[in-house]
Amino acid sequence: MARYLIRRILLAVVTMFAVSVLTFLLFFAVPTSPAYVMCGKQCDAHAIAQTEQRLGLDKPIVTQYGEFMKGIAVGRTYGTGDLAVKCDAPCLGFSFRTNEPVTDIIKRTLPVTVSVVVGALVIQLVIGVGLGMISALRRGTAFDKAAVGVSLVGASMQIYFFGPILLLIFVYSLHWLPNPAYTSPFDDPFKWFTQMILPWVTLGFLNSAIYARLSRAQMLETLSEDFVRTARAKGLPKRKVYARHALRAAITPIVTIAGLDLGGALGGAVITETVFGVNGLGRTSVNAVNDLNLPVVMGTVLLAAFFIICMNIIVDVLYSVIDPRVRLS
Repeated sequence: MARYLIRRILLAVVTMFAVSVLTFLLFFAVPTSPAYVMCGKQCDAHAIAQTEQRLGLDKPIVTQYGEFMKGIAVGRTYGTGDLAVKCDAPCLGFSFRTNEPVTDIIKRTLPVTVSVVVGALVIQLVIGVGLGMISALRRGTAFDKAAVGVSLVGASMQIYFFGPILLLIFVYSLHWLPNPAYTSPFDDPFKWFTQMILPWVTLGFLNSAIYARLSRAQMLETLSEDFVRTARAKGLPKRKVYARHALRAAITPIVTIAGLDLGGALGGAVITETVFGVNGLGRTSVNAVNDLNLPVVMGTVLLAAFFIICMNIIVDVLYSVIDPRVRLS
């Protein structure tokens, strides 16, 4: 296990290095000076030159990349003299549009995205896996047909359609819930829950359709395996056969998809955040692209890649925990 983890971590470091190089090169792939892009049309030549100096764009590109990576490790200072701005590690850049380090922007918006994504993941796993597993055990019954119908409805809907309907019903018509926003769960757990419930339900219900169909198919396939028939032949109770043997074998592909979904969504649940007006990492990324706020784009891309790589490692480790047939080597 330890040797496997070391190999995966080393591979993750190499992957992150490649992503950082490509992202950094894209930063300079714009047809004009990045300083001009970030400064805007209202800036004159002196302001553009000043921005280039503060960003270090007047240095060779290799030197700039080295300083960027150094900033991630130990921090860095942008500019000199009275214009100097300190960016503490891990420094992912400095946004001169908002006049703050990219890490401060991420610290402010990442908790919003985590709240939306984790809550939705719980709902989609409970509903999706629960419906799928019960449907497989009651194949051909009315419950099975109803569950398949619900999953088809969920798969056919879109967030930008389903979300406004929930807002219209529960916020603007019935007034049962407040407008979605973000309040720290450590400050006011009840307010956090009531403000986040609609984004959770919207994202979780629509994504649960995929998990319901996948878990149903995997459970049906597992129930036909020899080891399940052997467990039944030995006279084990159905509950033990289904829970200890069939479910553990069928849930492995679901863990893979759930891990990758979580890693990708932590990089920004763009549509959900936009529909409900919560300023998370995804909405910030879209605004940064529209405003050509390149340091923020770079920082969010690197963070999204980091989440996906980490979730891949975690999923591989969970394989050996869930399914004893899997051995890491």
